[in-house]
Amino acid sequence: MKTFIIGHKCPDTDSIMSALVMANLEKNFGNTNEIIPCRLGNLNKETEYILNYFNVEAPMLIDSVKDADDVILVDHNSFLESAPDIADAKISKVIDHHRISNFETTEPLFYMAEPVGCTCTILYELYRMNNVEIDSTYAGLMLSAIISDSLLFKSPTCTPKDIKAAEELANIANIDINSYGLDMLKAGTDLSSFSASELINIDSKEFNANGARFQVSQVNTVDIDSVLKNKSEIEFVMNELISQKSLDLFMFVITDILNCNSKAIVLGNKSSVVEKVYNTTIDDNVAFLPGVVSRKKQIVPQITENI
Repeated sequence: MKTFIIGHKCPDTDSIMSALVMANLEKNFGNTNEIIPCRLGNLNKETEYILNYFNVEAPMLIDSVKDADDVILVDHNSFLESAPDIADAKISKVIDHHRISNFETTEPLFYMAEPVGCTCTILYELYRMNNVEIDSTYAGLMLSAIISDSLLFKSPTCTPKDIKAAEELANIANIDINSYGLDMLKAGTDLSSFSASELINIDSKEFNANGARFQVSQVNTVDIDSVLKNKSEIEFVMNELISQKSLDLFMFVITDILNCNSKAIVLGNKSSVVEKVYNTTIDDNVAFLPGVVSRKKQIVPQITENI
């Protein structure tokens, strides 16, 4: 018997760390199945840095859950963001911090979701609720996910629970949050080796709302202009995906993690929605989004409501 634990497609740090941490929890809960943390895409550089730092093996790369007897979803619930055959799987648990969207099951399940900044904050609570000891490695993995999702507590998605969990995990892992956090975030901002297609798929999600379909990709950097040097190539790939997926809007958001601003390449027949939502002007397909760093809180809800 096999239990697959998977985060969302185009996995970010929280998605990967949550799969690893949940696998450890399941073993402590006495799950006698073979527990297999999985991923639905390649690792980004930030995540690679973390796994190397703590000497932890990456989750298994899969493109299907057909071999699983049951599946646990972490850091997502939408079937659009999951394995292509997830609708046919037995989903036994979900641990998530996103809105519930495009999700249903045929059987009852354990579902834990909270409006916090990071799935690993919820997993930390599960450790505490069940009196499971946290070793320094898993503390470091959870801390890293919280730092990543909260941009070192600068993101508007960050809550007091996230900060408290991070501080307690840092004590267990014996890590200085600020120095480690900055090194970790900067490790993920070297985008020089990525092609336009790879850039778009580092962290990308699709959404349906009001009969429209839109996609939002996001990368973090310390130099937005260095990413925009490849603007024409990025636009070419975006237009190809718009055509293939019949997208009404595609936003490629480039976020400056130091100054907490973003610029977005905006394409599609619903591009004017971005101008309306952010009271900005799209100039040569680029919109400046001051103070915008969070896709989950500052982009998706606003676009969903207005598209």
